[in-house]
Amino acid sequence: MEKILNYIDSKKDEHLAQLIEFLKFPSISSDSNYINGMKDCANWLVEQIKSIGFKNVGTRKNVATIKQDDGTIIEREGHPIVYGEWLEAGPDAKTILVYGHYDVQPVDPINLWHSKPFEPEIRDGRLYGRGTADDKGQLFCHIKSLEAYMKVYGKLPVNVKLLFEGEEEAESSLDEFIAKNQDLLKCDYVVISDTEWFAEGVPSICYGLRGIAYVEVKVTGQNRDLHSGTFGGAVDNPLQVLAWMITQLKDKYGRVTVPEFYDDVVPLTEEERKEFAKLPFDDEEYRKDLEVGALSGEIGYTTLERVWCRPSLDVHGIIGGYTGEGAKTVISTTASAKISTRLVPHQNPEKISRDLANYLRKIAPPTVKVEVTELHYGSPVLLDMKGKGITAAIDALKEAFGKEVVFMREGGSIPIVSVFKEVLKAPSVLMGLGLPKDNIHSPNESLKLENFFGGIRASALFFNNMK
Repeated sequence: MEKILNYIDSKKDEHLAQLIEFLKFPSISSDSNYINGMKDCANWLVEQIKSIGFKNVGTRKNVATIKQDDGTIIEREGHPIVYGEWLEAGPDAKTILVYGHYDVQPVDPINLWHSKPFEPEIRDGRLYGRGTADDKGQLFCHIKSLEAYMKVYGKLPVNVKLLFEGEEEAESSLDEFIAKNQDLLKCDYVVISDTEWFAEGVPSICYGLRGIAYVEVKVTGQNRDLHSGTFGGAVDNPLQVLAWMITQLKDKYGRVTVPEFYDDVVPLTEEERKEFAKLPFDDEEYRKDLEVGALSGEIGYTTLERVWCRPSLDVHGIIGGYTGEGAKTVISTTASAKISTRLVPHQNPEKISRDLANYLRKIAPPTVKVEVTELHYGSPVLLDMKGKGITAAIDALKEAFGKEVVFMREGGSIPIVSVFKEVLKAPSVLMGLGLPKDNIHSPNESLKLENFFGGIRASALFFNNMK
C-alpha cells in the first residue's frame, strides 16, 4: 500500500485540477435547459474511466416505463448512465460495485452564492461549487484511488464495477435499469460515498437512512378568481382551506395525525439511544447555527433521534393567489402544496403516500375539491453492521484520517440503497466523506479539501481491505 498511497499524495494538484474541471459541467438533471451539460458531463466521466484502464466503458440508455395519471403508459429516456468495469482479479475475488451520481441540484437562489456555482473557487481549505460534496467530489475519490492501482501495478486487488447515474437529483428511474441488468451489475458489495460525517474530524459510517413519500395536494374552489369584497364571506377560500388542512397534519406534540402512520415504526432500542447520547452533539450549538429561537419536534425524543430514527412530515411549498407587488384583493380559484414524509425502517412508502392522500381528501370540507398526486417514493434502509464490507470501510477511514470511526444514521434518503439490497442481493457500505457544513442543495456548497484528499486514500485502503 505504501506505493499506492505515495502515488496518491504525489498527484494532489492534478486530482484537484481534474475535480475542478468535472465541477464546471452544469449537470442539473431536473432542468431540461441543461441537457447538453448532462451529456457533456457524462462523456467527460466516460473518458476519465477509460483513461485509467477500465473495460466496457460507456454511457447506457436509461429508458423508464411510466404510467400517467390517465392510465396510459409511456416510455421516457432519462439522462445517461455511466458504466465501466475491471474484472481481472479472478472469479474468487470480491466484486465491488461503486455507485455515485454526477447530476446536481439547481443553484437557486443564485444571488446568495459568494462565487459562481459552476466556476469552482478554493477558499479557507474548501472547494466551493455546485456538486463538490453532492456527489461529484465524493465519487471522484474512488476513480482516483482506482487510477492509483492501475498506474502503479496495472491491476486492482478486487473486481470493480462503476455505476454513476444522472438522475439522482431528479425523477430517477435507475431501479428499472438495475432490474433489467442484474447480470451486468452482479456484485458482492456496493460502496456508496454520498453521505456525511457526524462532525468535522469525526469519520463516520452511516448505517440507517430514512425513506420518503412525496405528494402534491391541489385544492379547487369556485370556477374563477373572485373579488374578496363582493364574495368574501360567502365562499370558502382555497388558500385558507389548504392552510387549515396542513395544520391538521400534526398535533401539538409534534406527531403526525395521519391514521396508522406509526403502526409499523420499530421503537429505538435502549442500546441505540445510549450510543447516540455518546456522540458529541450539542442542542444549543445546533440551535445557534440555525439561528432559531428554539428547537422543535416530536415530544419524548432527542434531536438526533428525531432526525435519524423517527418519521416526520414537512411542507415544501405552497402555491396560490396573488404574490406580486402591491395589493390585489382576489380569492384564488386554486391552491396547492407539496408535502413529504420521511420514513423509518418497516414503514412502507407507497402505503404511507396512499394513507396521506386519503387523509387529505377526508379532512377537506365539502366546499372544495381536492386532488392528490403521489409524486415519488423511497424506502428506508437499516444496514447490517457486520460483514467484511463494513469492517473494510471502518479500517480504511481510521487509517486514512488517523481517527476513530463512529456510527450514525442520517435523516435523508438514498432510495437506490434498498434497490441494491432487494434486487442485487448486495449489501451497501455507506462510506461518506461529506460534512454537515458542506451546504449540499444550498448556495455555497463546498467540500473540505482535507476530506477530498483523505477520501482518495480511504478509498484505496478500502479496496485493499476487500482482498
